[in-house]
Amino acid sequence: MIRSLFLILALAAGWSAQAQTEKRIIPKSQQQAAEQRKTDKRLEEIQDSIDYAKAVQALENLEFVVEADQLVFKRGQSAFVSSTNFISMHDDKTVVQVAPFNGGGPNGVGGVTVEGRASDIKLKTDKRGNTYFTMNVLGNGISAMVTISMAKGSNRASVTVNPNFNSNRITLNGILIPAEESRVFKGRAF
Repeated sequence: MIRSLFLILALAAGWSAQAQTEKRIIPKSQQQAAEQRKTDKRLEEIQDSIDYAKAVQALENLEFVVEADQLVFKRGQSAFVSSTNFISMHDDKTVVQVAPFNGGGPNGVGGVTVEGRASDIKLKTDKRGNTYFTMNVLGNGISAMVTISMAKGSNRASVTVNPNFNSNRITLNGILIPAEESRVFKGRAF
C-alpha cells in the first residue's frame, strides 16, 4: 500500500513537472532576422564612429560644413529645412547661410548669406568625449559668437549663432562633414 502510494506520488510529481516545463521555439527566419538587426546595428555604430572621427578631423583642419536640417529660432520655434541652410569654414573664412523660406530673399535662395573671418578659434573635448568648437566671426552683415557642439560617437552637430549686437540667436541642427564631401548651394552674400 505504501509502495503504491509512493508510485502514485512519483507519477503525479512527474506529470506536474512536465506540465510546468515550457520551451519557446523560435523559427529560423525570426532568428536570422534578429541576427541581421544585431549586425545592422553594429555596422551603424561603426559608421557613426567613423563619421565622428572625420568630423573632428575636419574641425581641426578648419575645413568643414554643417548641413542643417532644422533651424531653432530665438523663442524656441523650429523649422525643418533643406541643406541650403549651412555653416561652412575654409581656413578662417566662414559662411553662414540661413534660408527658412522657399525662394526669394536677399541671397536668392530664401534667406540671408553672410561671410566673415573667424578669430579666437577653440576646440575642446570634455571628459565624456563631447566636442565643442567656438569662434568669433566678423564680416559684412555678421558679428557673432559661433558655438558648435557634437556628442561623442556621432557627427550630428548643433550650431548656435549668437550675434554680438542683438539677441537674434539662431541654432542650426544637422550633420558636420568635411568640406570636400559637402554639396551645399551658396546664395549671394551681403
